Amino acid sequence: MHQAQMRQKPSRSVTADQSYWNSIMPFIGENMPPRIPAPSHRHAAPSGPWPFLDLNDPINSEQLDDHRPALPTQLCEHINPANCRRCWSDYPQSHFPNWTRDQQKRSRISRIIEKKKDETCTIHYVDVDENGEFAMSNSVQVSSRSKDSHWEFMMKPRPKGTRLRAMFLENLTGPVLQMLGTKYYIEPFYFSSSIGWIPSRYQEQVISNHSDHITISLTFIRTMPNPTPVSSTSSLTASSMSHLPVLPNTDQVIDAQAPLFIRSSDRILLPDLLALHMVRSHNSSTIISYHPGHEHRSTPAASLHSRLNAVGHSVYWSNMFAEYDDPTLVFLSLLWYALYAWDEVLEVLYTHICWVESRVINLNDIDLTQELHIIQAHLLHYGSLLEDFRKSVIFVLKTPFPGLDNPRYTPQLRERSKGHMEKECNNLLSEIERLNMARSMQIKRLKNVMNLAFSSVNIEDSRRTQQLTRASMNDSAAMKQIAYLTMFFLPASLVATIFGMNVGEINPGTYGTIPHYLAIAVPLTIITCWAIGTVQFERDPSQRAETEPSLMWRVLGRIGWPIMMLRETCLRENGQRNNPGSQ
Repeated sequence: MHQAQMRQKPSRSVTADQSYWNSIMPFIGENMPPRIPAPSHRHAAPSGPWPFLDLNDPINSEQLDDHRPALPTQLCEHINPANCRRCWSDYPQSHFPNWTRDQQKRSRISRIIEKKKDETCTIHYVDVDENGEFAMSNSVQVSSRSKDSHWEFMMKPRPKGTRLRAMFLENLTGPVLQMLGTKYYIEPFYFSSSIGWIPSRYQEQVISNHSDHITISLTFIRTMPNPTPVSSTSSLTASSMSHLPVLPNTDQVIDAQAPLFIRSSDRILLPDLLALHMVRSHNSSTIISYHPGHEHRSTPAASLHSRLNAVGHSVYWSNMFAEYDDPTLVFLSLLWYALYAWDEVLEVLYTHICWVESRVINLNDIDLTQELHIIQAHLLHYGSLLEDFRKSVIFVLKTPFPGLDNPRYTPQLRERSKGHMEKECNNLLSEIERLNMARSMQIKRLKNVMNLAFSSVNIEDSRRTQQLTRASMNDSAAMKQIAYLTMFFLPASLVATIFGMNVGEINPGTYGTIPHYLAIAVPLTIITCWAIGTVQFERDPSQRAETEPSLMWRVLGRIGWPIMMLRETCLRENGQRNNPGSQ
């Protein structure tokens, strides 16, 4: 009974909580790219035995009760197009039975398969021939009406001498996903990691001396103009930059998955995706590049397609393609796109940090500390992304093309090809190391700017404290003068109170007179002043003897303070006459 209730009540999956995450995070602007999903690294590669089944997700009992082989035994070989019509329609479960409908839903693959039928996918093609020349470059639109004809196109053999075909997918639809997965027997993990922005890298289906599959899904950072500009002007002057507003506190949330606004240049730093799957074959290889929808403002498929065409016109790379048959070189050239993007991002951050430093130095803008902490948090996150980038290049380096072990290649040619691949991978790794050093330097500069901001605030607080102390000392001196005046008149006031001013000159019939009043008030005032001087008198340190006097002489010195003060004054004047140069 309890197990039945558990099957009826759906369990909340961590991978399905993206809508909840977006609901609790603050709004970041209508035209700003949305936050990318938080990657579920445990579901990144086929080595995970439970694809998109979290620990709280129930396992389908029908799947456990199914005693058929885990590997499908009857798959279409695509030899006769008439017999394999729509054989792709049940992918991925037709080729990978453990990918049930629930798992397809959790991995977001079902979102692509269940798209509206009237949507169109654009595929940008590039063919590289056996001489390393880029022979064909065109685009094909696949709609619900043309999907069958496109499947027939995929079944046709490629032109003779085609070493590699690259396909860049824009607005991926369900039929195209299923066709590609069926035709090239692609693990669904490639599509799930691409759709879910999950960094991954793995090799599969290795056939010795012939072919294999490699997948790299890589998140990197790219810069672009702010889609919601602060001002309508196209350029920002120094005066306008100083008045750019800081984002409200509700927007300045340290969320490294969201775009970072750089207000000094009115640009944003946003996450982007490089999702590549390569079928390396002894006959003809294939590269598939997935591109997210336009809402993420990621690199369009047409842009990366044109970049690869530009690689074909590079003298350096054209010589490599002509000399070496390893198709992985084309794959490696696409990784340079992420490196270019990283380099531009760090240039923008360097300029922004310089601008922030000038504001802290010149304006003592303590409000910038929040912004500095946000930038530092993003830089720390960028460190993990650069590390994924480095590991991806090392993966390519340590996963050589199995076709090079074919007997048709001589050992010398095989070693030359592997040595050149190692050289190009090391070039890329060296650039990644340079980027990481630049990132570390910027983190140190940010810490220096934050220390400078806090030091400026401490100096300003010390200056204000000094002013308050000086004002308190002035008030204390004024109060002391008032106290001295009060003490001076206190004896006279006391005598006046005692006599009640009942003197004969004012109140006839009394015995007291003004001379009587003066005779008592004046001596008492003198005694009071002498007593105050006795308590507060301190000898001039320059006139003190080298040996400390006894207690009796110190008491007598205090009692006779007027004489001691007169003596020290005379000694000081005599010393100034005898040593006129000391003045």
